[in-house]
Amino acid sequence: MLGVVIVYHRAPGTIVRPLKIALKFLPSTQILPEKLSSPFIEYLTPRSTLAPPHPSPLAARLLNTDGITSVFYGPDFITITKAADANWAHVKPEIFSLITEAVTCGEQIVSTTENNSTHAGQQGSVSNSLAYDEEDSEVVGMIKELLETRIRPAIQDDGGDVDYCGFENGKVLLKLRGACRTCDSSTVTLKNGIESMLMHYIEEVQGVTQVVDEAESTSNAEFARFEEKLKERRAVNAASAPDG
Repeated sequence: MLGVVIVYHRAPGTIVRPLKIALKFLPSTQILPEKLSSPFIEYLTPRSTLAPPHPSPLAARLLNTDGITSVFYGPDFITITKAADANWAHVKPEIFSLITEAVTCGEQIVSTTENNSTHAGQQGSVSNSLAYDEEDSEVVGMIKELLETRIRPAIQDDGGDVDYCGFENGKVLLKLRGACRTCDSSTVTLKNGIESMLMHYIEEVQGVTQVVDEAESTSNAEFARFEEKLKERRAVNAASAPDG
């Protein structure tokens, strides 16, 4: 049976509230191949779903659905993100049907090709960035352990994941994935949640910095402008509406 979970933003000291643009689906089956070194794969464009090294016919069909902007695969869940102007009431039935059909038919959700070149729209670590590395310093080891045991499980519950990108001048460099990447409260998640915990347990940590790709930065800016236009339109409609 396919379960659907409303994705929430949650960080210590903040209000827990649903994210309007993401839904997490629980197909009750393994999504990622067992031998895959990365704990997630994210598809941001239709073309990326067909590209090496991990093409996914299901992700291709999902991203071809009007209003869907990204597909995120975790170990045993799928997070779907929609455009701000898309209505879940219209797209959710089709998404539900596509995932159910793929799982019921025993379709391989993710394939692995011999071509290791990666399409820009296909996001996934070459390896688990939180895995132990004997070359890591003691501080980096503690940071990774805390991220792996305390922070990653909470973010995965919310339909996303986190990538460790480095530790420089007291700052932990992190990249949020899936629902957390598109969350309008991602900064709050980093500052009030992840940063507070890391600084509490590891005195060498002075803060957390979010790593954003150039393409993501452009997309976020466009999304912010779109939301601003929606607010202006609502304000105009409210002002012109006749009094009851």
